[in-house]
Amino acid sequence: MGQHSEDDLRAVVARYEATRAAALTERDEQLRAFHAAGWRPVDLQRSTGYSRETIRQALRPEIRRATNLSRRKTPRQPPADYLLYGDRKPYVVADTLSTLTGPTAGVVTLPRHLDWSGHAEYDLSRPARLASMYKVVLTEAGTVDDLNTWLDADLLRHLWPTLWLPPRLRRHWEEAFPELATISANAV
Repeated sequence: MGQHSEDDLRAVVARYEATRAAALTERDEQLRAFHAAGWRPVDLQRSTGYSRETIRQALRPEIRRATNLSRRKTPRQPPADYLLYGDRKPYVVADTLSTLTGPTAGVVTLPRHLDWSGHAEYDLSRPARLASMYKVVLTEAGTVDDLNTWLDADLLRHLWPTLWLPPRLRRHWEEAFPELATISANAV
């Protein structure tokens, strides 16, 4: 590492931290002086460009200390047993594909418990909207009746290889219906 040692680097960092801490203290003292002279926090914010939270912490150092303390207590990573939402979400799988007898044409409006997006109307003649509806129903169905009412077995088989689905959901369906896994494999 040549002429530079680890001690030199630590000294550079220590000088920076000391200078930074002193500058922060001086700035906060000056902001408190302006505030004591009648400047409102909103005026300080407007003039300095600092955020409302920065001004609040400058005017009340105990808030900065509490904020910094809480940041240190917050774990940087989720607990070891944490599961992603897609790995916890309950998914419903049809009993048989033959019971999927949903609409195959026209415009469909999904009920709010399946699609609360505000765009719950699907024109099944438009391939992108059809695929979108199938994805919504597959991921949001709470009962087998939801699946039977809104999905069609032949359309599901046709769309299956191209549907973007959470991996766990796809795995559940392909385990229940190996023909879907075969369709996906053949599409690749």
